[in-house]
Amino acid sequence: MIVDLPDLAAMEAYGARIASRLRPGDVLALSGGLGTGKTTLSRAVLAALGHEGEVPSPTFTIIETYDQLSPPVVHADFYRLDTPAEVEELGLDDYREGAVLLAEWPENAGGFAHEPGCLAIRLESSGNGRKAIVEPGQDWLGREP
Repeated sequence: MIVDLPDLAAMEAYGARIASRLRPGDVLALSGGLGTGKTTLSRAVLAALGHEGEVPSPTFTIIETYDQLSPPVVHADFYRLDTPAEVEELGLDDYREGAVLLAEWPENAGGFAHEPGCLAIRLESSGNGRKAIVEPGQDWLGREP
């Protein structure tokens, strides 16, 4: 499925649609080149779930948690990982218990497409906006945003 995101308002609306369908254990795997909107979409999802205030990009911290949200969210940016083995060193599984994972650069962590609760979205530039190429895992069938 392809979703056109011509501007920031469309990106925010799409983030809200995703947020309304999230369940604990889901993974939102966001891939695409630098500047294609992965963090922008993550911020839109977090805002739609009720987070107020700043949403720092986890590029340097790698993991940011939002335990106060329902469901809780782990926002991870795997850009700086050299190998997928580093995910275990981070203790990612401990953070994920009962939470949604917003994963930027999922391919650097070995990917999450094998998980039934994974909604894989590849963001690409399209004119002045973006397009999202969406691949839902089995648990997303019937609730695609």
